[in-house]
Amino acid sequence: MSVDDAEFAARIAGDVVISDNAGDAMRKWRERIAVRQAVLAREMGLSPSVLSDYESGRRASPGVGFIKKYVSALVKLDQNHHKLLPREIAPKDKSAILAIGEFKEPVKAREILKAVDGNVVTGADKLGTDIYGYTVVDSIKTIYALSGFDFYKIYGATTERVLIFTKVGLGRSPMVAIRVVHLKPRMVVIHGPKATDEVAKALAEKEKIILSLAGNVSEQGIVAALAELQQTKYGKSR
Repeated sequence: MSVDDAEFAARIAGDVVISDNAGDAMRKWRERIAVRQAVLAREMGLSPSVLSDYESGRRASPGVGFIKKYVSALVKLDQNHHKLLPREIAPKDKSAILAIGEFKEPVKAREILKAVDGNVVTGADKLGTDIYGYTVVDSIKTIYALSGFDFYKIYGATTERVLIFTKVGLGRSPMVAIRVVHLKPRMVVIHGPKATDEVAKALAEKEKIILSLAGNVSEQGIVAALAELQQTKYGKSR
């Protein structure tokens, strides 16, 4: 499975896992990329009736092993035939998300801090935390243009990631947005202000999130630094 295919699989699996109805989420993904149940069951080496029972909820929620097998087969069939996944998974408002990526090997929070020339606001004792992905977003467009499921797409394949918000005033709005959603990142970087207000700091402390301010680096500089860090990590695993 290629790097892109692995990321597609991780995103679908994440959606299934956090869904209140795993079977329904699996069915919706299969239908979204136009794969018939019988074809998918054959790829998985299962009886169509077994797959139907899981998707309809007649069987207990599938385990991690089954979900992994399900998603892998779904991605393989799509890449061999329809290739609809890239369009289905792409955020509707691409302009809000400036960059998104996953690290094949975990990166320490302190490495992220160094890459963005950042200063810690709160959470200095957590800089040894493993970070598995990053998302750079335009804070204004993210808060006002993305809603519902689209907002959750900024979390990519995992919440164990750093969210970098650009075009920020005092840092309060991004932390309030994070506060009101169920999923939380491990680290937040605010790009723009030289200082953040006490509300943003208090919210980060309450959610146990590392909060930092980016240094004198541009949006493009942050995106390039994280992309370079991502390539370095991929390189080590090849």
